[in-house]
Formats: sequence, structure tokens, C-alpha cells
Amino acid sequence: MDFFVGIKGKDFVMVCSDTSAAHSIISIKQDEDKIVPIDDHKVFCIAGEAGDRVNFSEYIIANVKLYALRNGTPLNTKSVANYTRGELATALRSSPYHCNLLLAGWDEQAGASLYWMDYLATLNKINTGGTGYGSYFTLSLFDKMWHPNLTVDEATAMMEAGIAEVKKRLVVAPPHYIIKVVDKDGIRVVKTV
Repeated sequence: MDFFVGIKGKDFVMVCSDTSAAHSIISIKQDEDKIVPIDDHKVFCIAGEAGDRVNFSEYIIANVKLYALRNGTPLNTKSVANYTRGELATALRSSPYHCNLLLAGWDEQAGASLYWMDYLATLNKINTGGTGYGSYFTLSLFDKMWHPNLTVDEATAMMEAGIAEVKKRLVVAPPHYIIKVVDKDGIRVVKTV
């Protein structure tokens, strides 16, 4: 039932996730932040079983920080995406993590980038993407509205339109959402819906 989407703009990436934590048909809480910071300019939007989601994200974040400490330089977004994909592929053959995720980041040289990965270690660089039942309604809307010079205000309007569509059409729509942006200034919450 997890839902998240991302939009890459001209010089930023905006991500949105539901804040529901549920197990089967039971709602556990409504303030779970599934957008996890990796460092000052990168985040994971991660969906899946709670244990896999937390263990996998903490493992990747710890290793990314370890690399930065050992080498004196942080990994860029593309490197984090490829490292994460490699770890998912390695785990797939022994005890797989049941996690789908978006990796959003901003780098000095590459600018903004957005990557989509699934539990089978598929990796794609994308402009708009998402996971979950809600993404069935939002992705076509985002494809229609997206353009390369997208501003933060336009992306926020797209996110709000997507959330409204999910709330209107999805029977099991989560009630609350959080929208964050990653750009040259770091990670910040744009809005909660």
C-alpha cells in the first residue's frame, strides 16, 4: 500500500510519499516519514515491508557515509544509485530485500537526478516516476504535465494534482502525504497534505 512519486525539475528533484504505516489491513500510524535522507543532497523514497525498508536504507546510508569518511569525498547520486542496485542484486540471490525505491539527489557537476529501483535490482534514470497503486493514476498525469524547465511551483502543483487524483480515485488511498525537495540548498519539506 506504500505510495511515492518523484519529479525532476530544471535544478531540483521533488518527491512525495504517503505517511501511513500499515500491516495487512491494520493501520499502525499516520506519521511515518518514508523519505530518508542519505546525506545533505540525497534522499531515498523507500517502500516495502517495514523491516526490509529500515534495514536496507540504514545499511546503504552507513556504507555511503563510510565511503565518504575513508576517501574524503562523498559519492555522487549516480554512484549511490549504482551501489544500491549492486547491493539489491547481491541480496536477490540469498535473502532479498522487498523494497522499491526512488533515489533523488543534487550534485555540483551533474545537477539534479532521479533514479527508480525495484526489488529485482532494476535501475532506471527517470524524469518522473513512482511506485504503488497511487502511481497508476499519477504517472500519466505527470507525463502530460512534465517539461525540462519545470519550476518548483509547477512541480508542487503537479504533486497536489496527483495527490488529489489518488484521493479521488483510489479506494485505499492514504490520508496524509509529505512533499520534499532536493536542490543546491539541500533537503527541505515543501508541504504536508
